[in-house]
Amino acid sequence: MGRAIDDTFIQSRMLNTGKGPAVYSLRAQADKLRYKQRMRDAVQKQQNLTLRQGEVKRLIIENGAVKGVETMTGSTVYCKAAVLCTGVYLKSRIIIGQHSWEGGPQGLVAATGLTQSLIDNGFSVRRFKTGTPARVDVRTIDFSKMVPQYGDEPITPFSFLTDPSVLKNQTLCYLTYTTPKTHEIIKENLHLSPMYSGNIKGTGARYCPSIEDKVVRFADKDRHPIFLEPEGLDTVEWYVQGMSSSMPEEVQREMYHSVPGLEKAELMRLAYAIEYDCIDPLQLDHCFQARHISGLYCAGQLNGTSGYEEAAAQGLYAGMNAALKIKGEDELVLNRTNSYIGVMVDDLTTKGTDEPYRMMTSRAEYRLLLRQDNADVRLTRMGYEAGLAGEERLRKLESKLEELEKSKKYLMSHWCAPSPQINEMLSSKGVPELTVSVKLSDLLKRPNVNYDDLNVCSEDLPQISSSAKELTQTEIKYEGYLQRQQADINRFRKEEEMLLPSDIDYMNIDGLRIEARQKLNRVKPHSLGQASRIPGVSPGDINVLMIVMEKIKRSGNTNGKTSD
Repeated sequence: MGRAIDDTFIQSRMLNTGKGPAVYSLRAQADKLRYKQRMRDAVQKQQNLTLRQGEVKRLIIENGAVKGVETMTGSTVYCKAAVLCTGVYLKSRIIIGQHSWEGGPQGLVAATGLTQSLIDNGFSVRRFKTGTPARVDVRTIDFSKMVPQYGDEPITPFSFLTDPSVLKNQTLCYLTYTTPKTHEIIKENLHLSPMYSGNIKGTGARYCPSIEDKVVRFADKDRHPIFLEPEGLDTVEWYVQGMSSSMPEEVQREMYHSVPGLEKAELMRLAYAIEYDCIDPLQLDHCFQARHISGLYCAGQLNGTSGYEEAAAQGLYAGMNAALKIKGEDELVLNRTNSYIGVMVDDLTTKGTDEPYRMMTSRAEYRLLLRQDNADVRLTRMGYEAGLAGEERLRKLESKLEELEKSKKYLMSHWCAPSPQINEMLSSKGVPELTVSVKLSDLLKRPNVNYDDLNVCSEDLPQISSSAKELTQTEIKYEGYLQRQQADINRFRKEEEMLLPSDIDYMNIDGLRIEARQKLNRVKPHSLGQASRIPGVSPGDINVLMIVMEKIKRSGNTNGKTSD
């Protein structure tokens, strides 16, 4: 996916650069048609892969394991493992004002048959809602009233295999704002909004609200940012980011026309809300396999998440573990210490969610170590061992690690004495001048000083790749914080390594509170660490579990009944 976006993006920007590297966020505006074609070609050219298109209406489950699926046309596809990725199409309903119909995004049909099969096979199903803004004709947009949003130069690629020198921005995006008139139109027509009239039953996303929801929830704000983004290079359709809505058509037109630059905009596709079915993710284990059905994996919006980044990550995670299961190999488990995917999986399968879940940096307690610049350091070897990463990628990682070690060793062993050239550089950075000699590593820790600035101090400064420079800078500048966070991770891992038997009956453990017994039995945590993160399980309950685990080790009994 990283290589595909590098091949098809039209603008790239690093967000949150005014903050620390722990919350940097790389964002690309894709050419949607080209991205779809690029991914379709990759799938079609994949060896040993058979492609079939059809709607699945029933799961075939025998003796607690998936055996296949049945389609709407009555055909059967047998399998050893299946991954359900229903998106927002499961019994989906499009809603615009008082009008609604069964259907999915992009004019595709809803999947109406599978929900009942999920219920019949013991899944708890709920109803969520998301939405999308209108698409407008670029020829009717007045960009002179908007603020241009430029892409970054140089560009940071998504894939560590991509040469950044070949990447180029090809378009601009634009920023505008809603106005008091926009908010007035919305307030006057709230009674027509399906969200407030009761026509929408599903739970909406807290962190991507519709424009009418923003106006109501943030009544103190007199404007909200709106981003205009192209759908692609070969289309006149532009996306109005930040203005999703389910208002009636005539209200939408009036509302959009009140935004600077959109006064004469032609709406090519209306904004709409969409309701869809999803499951309770507490019914899944730490690999997204159904706890009660072996070989059945679930991913994406089906698990109660919102957003295509989250869906893509889940598809990768569930898919690779389904493949490893079929091959009889060990599962690949990501956790809160090594990846954002691990944080998301743990949140969903341990805490569950009662609203569409979005992955944010604030959810990750170890986010200073879960940065995008070291994603390859954290995960490439795991990917290689699971068959997901090739030799070329592993060699690039090893080369980067050699550069990192070389640069850090050099910076921590070489000193820099005060000089006019050095102090001129520091002054230009707004940093106090040097009065005594310091290590290059200490000089790099100063605000606004980067790796290349150190060339003025040393002619022998190691010349390394841009990705290694970024990693070196971060690890040197935040050395103390990283060490403290690593100590926290080491404590976390000790609890994660204390595995709980999968067949233990927590209802039989007398020392646990009733709430803890019920929730532990429902989640069936795989470790003491996961148990400690279940809402309603107290530190006292964890102490009881530690005692029970010790007794289980001695007795070999996993039903929770132990003798003194």
